[in-house]
Formats: sequence, C-alpha cells, structure tokens
Amino acid sequence: MSRVYVVVEGQTEEAFVRELLVPHYARLDKYLIPIIVSTSPGHKGGVVSYAKVRPQIVRLCRQDADAWVTTLFDLYALPTDFPGKAAPAYPAQASGSAKAQYLEAQLRQDIAEPNFLPNLLVHEYEALLFTQPAQFEQWTSNSKVPVTLAQAVAQAGSPEDVNDSPHTAPSKRILAVMPEYQKTFHGPLIACDIGLDALRQACPHFHAWLLAVEALP
Repeated sequence: MSRVYVVVEGQTEEAFVRELLVPHYARLDKYLIPIIVSTSPGHKGGVVSYAKVRPQIVRLCRQDADAWVTTLFDLYALPTDFPGKAAPAYPAQASGSAKAQYLEAQLRQDIAEPNFLPNLLVHEYEALLFTQPAQFEQWTSNSKVPVTLAQAVAQAGSPEDVNDSPHTAPSKRILAVMPEYQKTFHGPLIACDIGLDALRQACPHFHAWLLAVEALP
C-alpha cells in the first residue's frame, strides 16, 4: 500500500480527507494521511506564511522518501510569499484553475523534491460544497440558502469558478445567507452527503488532482 501524506490547512480539510478520501483510496491500495500545517509552536491550521509551511513539506518529503507528499491548500488568500504569487504572470492567468496550475508549478519547482505533488483548491474548500446546494437544506431553516448558492454557480459556470474576492468567495457567500455555518462541522458533513463522484464531476481541477494521486506509483 502506497503512503500519501496530505498536508492540509486545518481541521475541516483534515476531516474531509479522513472521512471521504481515506476509505475510497484504501480500496485502491493508497493510504492517505492528513497532516495539518503548524503555524507556530502549539498552534495548527492556516497557511499564514509560506516561509513557515515550506520546511514542513520538505521535511515530510525527506523523512519518508518512499511515500508521496501532496497539499490541500486554498488558492484564495494565499500569503504573498507563496511561490509565484507576486509574479506579474500570476494575475494574468485567465481563470481560477489557470491561476492554481500556475502556482502549483511554482510550488513544485520551489520544493524540488521528487516525491512531491502540489495541489491547490479553486478557490477554496467551500467551492466543493457548491456542487449540490440542496444539501444545505437539512442544516438550515433558511430556504434561500440553496437557492442563493445555486444562483452563484449558475452565474459563475461551475463551483470552482465562483468568485474569490473577500466579499464573494464561496465561504463568504455561504456565511452571508447562513451565519450559523460552521466550517469544521458542516463542511465535511455536507461534502460526504454530496459524495466523491459528484464532487469530481462538478470540479475538474479537484478531479485532476485525484487522478494524479491515483496515478502515483
């Protein structure tokens, strides 16, 4: 069984990997191990500085050279010191997926470890939940929630194309109509209700990452 360390931003992504991805990939002889990044001694969660994240990724790659290391970070609100983030070519990318691919290439080059597979979510974890807005119905009494989220997807074209500004990022849109939304509680549960197959079908960049994971020797 191949080992794949998944370096994640926080508890939501950790639960998502553990509850939805681990059982699926165990059947494919791949053992996924989520690891939350450390931001400071005794504190975990959030990519607040690439300078703090990079050593953790490199260390994982080198301490278990027979395993693979990948990431599950949000494209939205990445720190300015992230590889390629400040480059003139970055804002020129035509779409969120193109921006993610550009930064992933820069990240791969900067880490420069043969067992590293870079990955960014477009634009953030909550975009995955826009795959089936109706799944929010059981968690809120506000009937406008699924309707509003579905309208956002219709306007954007796909869940991964939902705008990433500070006011209209996927998580901001959810909180605007569902203030009781709790990322670490609702996020993994709704994703599990949607199911991996539907997520992959609606989110091509996410799907491409999983294809790459499946292709790892």
